[in-house]
Amino acid sequence: MIEDKNTPRTSLAELGEFGLIDHLSKHFEIIHESTIRGIGDDAAVLDFKDKKCVLTTDLLIEGVHFDLSYVPLKHLGYKAVMVNLSDVYAMNATATQITVSIAVSNRFPLEALEELYAGIQTAAKIYKIDVVGGDTTSSTTGLMISITAVGYANEDDLVYRDGAKENDLLVVSGDLGAAYLGLQILEREKQVYKANPNSQPDLDQYSYLIERQLKPEARKDIVELLKALEVKPTSMIDISDGLSSEVIHLCTKSEVGVHLYEEKIPLDPVVISTCEEFKLNSTTVALSGGEDYELLFTIKQEDFPKIKANPNLTVIGHITDKKSGMGLITRANEKIQLTAQGWNPIKE
Repeated sequence: MIEDKNTPRTSLAELGEFGLIDHLSKHFEIIHESTIRGIGDDAAVLDFKDKKCVLTTDLLIEGVHFDLSYVPLKHLGYKAVMVNLSDVYAMNATATQITVSIAVSNRFPLEALEELYAGIQTAAKIYKIDVVGGDTTSSTTGLMISITAVGYANEDDLVYRDGAKENDLLVVSGDLGAAYLGLQILEREKQVYKANPNSQPDLDQYSYLIERQLKPEARKDIVELLKALEVKPTSMIDISDGLSSEVIHLCTKSEVGVHLYEEKIPLDPVVISTCEEFKLNSTTVALSGGEDYELLFTIKQEDFPKIKANPNLTVIGHITDKKSGMGLITRANEKIQLTAQGWNPIKE
């Protein structure tokens, strides 16, 4: 972890577990009526009345999911929340509460954890989330963060992965591939720094890509937009492991096929130019890069007029029968079978 040697360092041992919890959680405010009891008791108490509860959790481990040599702790805290909220929004639900658990080694002073929790607090404030509990423990292998997100939805509003039907349109929010390229740039600059610690990188031209990697945004706005347009997706998933992997998930769960059109995949101009610089295929980056946290969903054809003029949404294909398989239609009008080549967290 890169750190300023002149900053004050407060040992976590000075506070103890409960003192640390009190210190890190004292700035979180309760804003939801569904939060009956938050931090400070044996368990949180939530009341959603006649709503359906949505629950999801993710574990982020130093050296596997993030590298603190170039990931600021405040950004890490923010991103850890986004990873979980994105899963709630992919259910067409409203996120309301999270719990935060961390394991830290003694190389982290209190000030480092304050930075981490500042990012969590910023995310909670922007996305209107209550932090209602968690846990802290020691670690011998670095930093680990586990966040559980809770939300709710009316039963009729929930959207699952298995609802896609033949002739539905395949739609994606935003643009793809930027987060992966941001990671490649950060990794490249890390190697440059190791070779020459006095080098000062100029990353201005890559600011969009780096922001997409270090500070992604969960697409709460897309869920709200679809409700405003009176469009309920027939299936939905968030793009964490790459477009091809998520398309395959939807099709497999729904027992359908798909035609995904290469020319329709939304790419930012910076993505295209950076792919050329790195000698990468932009389509491959979009299909397999991951960590975009955009929403991928299907809609009925009759809902197309409601979304066709919206710059946040792009129709990239359509659902076919299962026998047709899952294919990418290239710019040369050739059909290639989709394969899941996104990031796999399970190492053999």
